[in-house]
Order: sequence, then C-alpha cells, then structure tokens
Amino acid sequence: MLALLIIVPRICDNAKRALVPIQFIFLIGTLGIFGLTFAFIIRLNRQTCPTRFFLFGVLFAICFSCLLVHASKLVRLVRGGLGMSWWVMLITVIALSFVQIIIAILYVSIYLGRNMDQCDRTRADLVARNIDFVLILAITFLVSMISMCGPCRYWIRHSAHIYVTMFFSIAIWVVWITMLLRGNVSLGHFPNWDDPVRAIALVANGWVFLILYMVPELCLMTRHQPDCAKQINQSQPHLLRQTVGVDNQVFSQEDLSQGRIYIINFL
Repeated sequence: MLALLIIVPRICDNAKRALVPIQFIFLIGTLGIFGLTFAFIIRLNRQTCPTRFFLFGVLFAICFSCLLVHASKLVRLVRGGLGMSWWVMLITVIALSFVQIIIAILYVSIYLGRNMDQCDRTRADLVARNIDFVLILAITFLVSMISMCGPCRYWIRHSAHIYVTMFFSIAIWVVWITMLLRGNVSLGHFPNWDDPVRAIALVANGWVFLILYMVPELCLMTRHQPDCAKQINQSQPHLLRQTVGVDNQVFSQEDLSQGRIYIINFL
C-alpha cells in the first residue's frame, strides 16, 4: 500500500491512474485476509465463530470485486476504447461488497442465532459453510478470459495478471473444499485439521493476490504505454485498391487525344 502511494505521482496514463483507488481497496482486502488467518489459528468458539463467518465472505468479495471491475475495464482497453471511469468502478466495487456485507449480516444474525451448533466444530455443516461467493469468482474468471481478446497487446499483459490470479485462486478453492469435505474425513483428522487447512488456504490465496497480480501491476504502473491505435491499424486487414479500370481509362483517353493530334497534323 505504501509503494502504491509512492508511485502515484509518477503515473502519467489516465487509464492506470483511474485504477489506483480500486487497487488500494484491493490491498486493504488482501491485508484483511492475512489478518483473518489469526481467527482460524484460535480455536473455534462462540467469539471467533461470528468473526470467521462475517469477514470471510466480505474480504474475498472485496478482492474479487476489484479484480472484476479491473477486468471489465480491460475489455474495452484491449479493443482501443477508454473503459470505465474511476468513480464507476468504485461504485461497482462498493455495491458488490455491500451485497456480500448484507448477506453476511443476515447469516450471522439470523442463521447463527438460531443454529449455534455451527460454532461447534464437531457438529458444523461444512457444506453450508463453504458455498459462498462462487458466482462472482466464476464471473471474474470469465471476464478475465474475454479481456485477453483484443488487438492492443500492451493491455493484454494486465489481463493476463488477472487471469493467472483467478486461475490459481480457483485451484486453491478446489483443493481447499476437497480437503474439508473429503480429505480430512478420509484421513481420520476431521475436525482437528479443518482450521489449519483454512489458515493455510487464506495465506496461500493472499500471497497469490500479491505476487501474481499486485506486484506485476506495480511494475507496469509507471511504464510508457505504446500507441494502441497503431496496433489496431496493423492488426486490421487492408484491401488492395482496384486501379485496373482507372489505368485503362487513362490510357484510352491518351490514345484518343494522340489520334486527334495526328489527324490535325495530317490535314
């Protein structure tokens, strides 16, 4: 976050400068994911249970919402457009995060209030616990794939950062849920290994956000952007001009004028 604030004055491109608020919010969400690890290091009880259920979905919703709006902006940029402005992206991130916050509040206040067995790790329903914000995860992955299709190769590099980040995040999620639902039970370590698996997955996903997305984005923030219009013109096929008919007409006119001059001279 400090590095992002330091390089802000050196960013000359308006499209990149518009992403600074979104990326700063993304770093806040990533910092919260690392901090949430401590809630899983402490044993599950009635005090740590609401914290886990509330912050878990909200923090990941913030991070994936930032990646989604960035990928949506790149869909236009790779085609030579301008993309969304910074305030539209900010409103979108706040709206998506606010929806997840409402869901988390309702879940903690209503569901956990009536089913306190979910705070007991020996009787918790793992299926109900781990099905969350999968829709925004899938949409972000699909939009990142679409943002890689365009003539502007410079912006495709930014799209590749989001695509790789989402790919490894989905891989972590698949391994994570598989271990919680199948692996620990088959190994006979349920529920003792559930909290360490969650803590490791949180740390792994946090480092994926930093190493595969944020660090490459910081490296490209201050670089000069090439002219995207030239790349679009070079990528489009050019039709050959049909000049055969014009040339024949010119030659016929010249032959006609020369014939008239010859007749006049002869007379």
